[in-house]
Amino acid sequence: MKRPLPQAAGAAAAIVTIATMALTACAGPGTSGPAPTASRSSAAAADGPRVAVAYAGGVLVLDGRTLEVLADEPSEQFVRLNTAGDDRHAFVTTSQGFQLLDLRTPELTGLVVKAAAAGHVVRHAGKTVLYDDATSDTTVFETADLAAVDGALPEARVIPGVEAHHGVSVVLTDGSLLTTVGDESARTGIRVTDAAGAEIAVSDECPSVHGEGTAKGEAVVVGCEDGALVYRDGTITKLDSPDAYGRIGNAYVSEESPLVVMDYKDDPDAEGYLLHRLALVDTEALTLKVVDLPDGVEYTWRGVTRGHDGEALLLGSDGRVHVIDPATGEVTASHEAIDPWQSPAEWQDEHPALAVAGEVLYVTDAERRRIVALDVHTGERIAEAALPVTPNEIVAID
Repeated sequence: MKRPLPQAAGAAAAIVTIATMALTACAGPGTSGPAPTASRSSAAAADGPRVAVAYAGGVLVLDGRTLEVLADEPSEQFVRLNTAGDDRHAFVTTSQGFQLLDLRTPELTGLVVKAAAAGHVVRHAGKTVLYDDATSDTTVFETADLAAVDGALPEARVIPGVEAHHGVSVVLTDGSLLTTVGDESARTGIRVTDAAGAEIAVSDECPSVHGEGTAKGEAVVVGCEDGALVYRDGTITKLDSPDAYGRIGNAYVSEESPLVVMDYKDDPDAEGYLLHRLALVDTEALTLKVVDLPDGVEYTWRGVTRGHDGEALLLGSDGRVHVIDPATGEVTASHEAIDPWQSPAEWQDEHPALAVAGEVLYVTDAERRRIVALDVHTGERIAEAALPVTPNEIVAID
């Protein structure tokens, strides 16, 4: 029997104007960021692709065509990056909350959505959704309103959480909210409520729930320590891993495809962060299968994304970008990108990452402080540049 879960405070959601903070950003003690290689006044046209690269002490903004550094914005020693979904902004997660980075200006603005523990950012159905792990509160912006920001953040809807945990929320087209359930001791599943806060579906069959993705037909997938949950058309379905321990923590989706690619860890005692298998979920057939990667090809959660045709793009530890059929797991092509690399000692440590914007795939090389741009279809090298810092996380906008 499923144990009852606490009622969410969906009906208590409030429309508020998110407070902003004017921050004086600075590098951490003993850290000196490099001087920008280009002033903002000499920046390239603002309508092209842009890339943001986090490093220990700040964030670089690059021209997506030339890979020229357009801005170097000081920040904290460890920050995370998430696109806002508006082809203009990214959110930089700091100890203060979610700070808005304008990649078009470019500058790290003083606009901050306060959060005690800024967590996941989700973009779907014209909404940009922020989750605070310290409160489990969900903040919902209209993505179009973020794109029009001019000196102040737009109004947002805040949905109060129930019990604080490391979680995530998704708002669907009909206004329903899917959010994770947990507390300080454990994360157990998901709960879905309609726009008025009434419960639609709930499941506590997802130990260590983490990560999410929304596929074709608004099928939402979240990872579990022993499989995945799929929410579709008002029903939650549990898909079991084939192994006793088969942890899934991240979902890589295309909203035009029912097929979801997920990371997969089958050894709880494995050292390092390199993985050698993928989980493939079909949200229409409601199936989950696990496939092995070719010998010598391993990856981290930071090294998978989806291409324009729904294919999976995986940056292997062999330094190549492997194109993978999400239906079969077959590697259909491989492209040279960077030199081979090894697992980071900790998940936060600098290691290679990739991001797609438009027709271009960007790959960072942490050890050699470089970034390369490849044609997402052919793998042809378009541009390459040295970086003045060691790159960590990366996001790109078209």
